[in-house]
Amino acid sequence: MSDKNRSAGQATEVVAQAKGIWSRHSRQIITAAIAAVVLIGGYLAYLNLYQLPNEEKAREEIFQAEMDFRRDSLSLALNGNGKTPGFLKVISKYGSTPTGNIARLYAGECYLHLGDFKNAAKQLEDFSDHGAHQLGAKAAGLLGDAYSELKENDKAVTQYRKAASLFEDDPALSSEYLFRAGLLLELSGKSDEAANAYQELWKKFPRTEKGFLAEKYLARLGAKVD
Repeated sequence: MSDKNRSAGQATEVVAQAKGIWSRHSRQIITAAIAAVVLIGGYLAYLNLYQLPNEEKAREEIFQAEMDFRRDSLSLALNGNGKTPGFLKVISKYGSTPTGNIARLYAGECYLHLGDFKNAAKQLEDFSDHGAHQLGAKAAGLLGDAYSELKENDKAVTQYRKAASLFEDDPALSSEYLFRAGLLLELSGKSDEAANAYQELWKKFPRTEKGFLAEKYLARLGAKVD
């Protein structure tokens, strides 16, 4: 058989197999297709009839809390005043929306500055950056601060390193959190790990304020700059 005839035969066999599958399983295939359409339609209905309106309401309700936050009225921003909701109310009503998620970041920072480190950690752990790595770096750094205050140093270092790596396009932010990781490791008696953090700081962010300090801290540990 020639190659041309062999290819034609193979093509015919594939078509026949496809027809066979369709004839044997057409009902299941149609049912699955209808189910997919229903699921997609249900999702779109959920999105348009529930999620999007809730997102609009969340944006309206978070406005005053954000204003209070900028004025450093942190308790008011967190709890509201009875007439306007605070971040906690926005989270409880609209936590599944993007704005409700942002409210968790705000709430975590409020709790952190108010000295309630457990609740700060809880809110920040529940926050998701959804690919917005600059916000993710901010949240990870704040979570590192909360863990540090709770004396959970290993967790704090992990979050500081995460914060330093998520958005290196902001060298000031990244170098700050990498420095905090090194300093906390040093204070925890983990000199070798601290030296590694300072080395990384010096190599990646030499022109930042904390990058300039890296050589000094390495010298203090008796380590050389590589």
